[in-house]
Amino acid sequence: MSDKKFECELPQFHTPSAEIREILKNYKTVAVVGLSTDPAKPSHEVAHYLQSVGYRIIPIHPKASEILGEKAYPSLRDLPSDLKVEIVDIFRRPDKVLPHVQEAIDIGAKAVWFQEGIINNEAARLARDAGLKMVQNKCMLKEHRALELD
Repeated sequence: MSDKKFECELPQFHTPSAEIREILKNYKTVAVVGLSTDPAKPSHEVAHYLQSVGYRIIPIHPKASEILGEKAYPSLRDLPSDLKVEIVDIFRRPDKVLPHVQEAIDIGAKAVWFQEGIINNEAARLARDAGLKMVQNKCMLKEHRALELD
């Protein structure tokens, strides 16, 4: 077990409910970075739920070839250029999200979403400065249900 402790960071950016609603209503193609092949993992549960309510899921996993019946890609940079991602939903440790945010910017995503428990203000600032909508420390499944969008 590692002795390294992760610094607890408080979000400097808070996305208003109206903006979260707009993201969830208007953007329907979601690349899920860190989507697990294990159905018991939160990333799999969230992606399966989103898929069940009409979102297109694009799995991003370095070793899987398919998850939830969809072709998986090793990284966002490996996506075909004609595949337009609107939301990049990230299930990675806070200290690992910055490169994924840069990839999201590079592929022309509209929004970046850090799942519940994931806060990285530097990465959030990078996304916002590039003009992307940014949500951190919130679960897409919970927000979708709370806003009664289905």
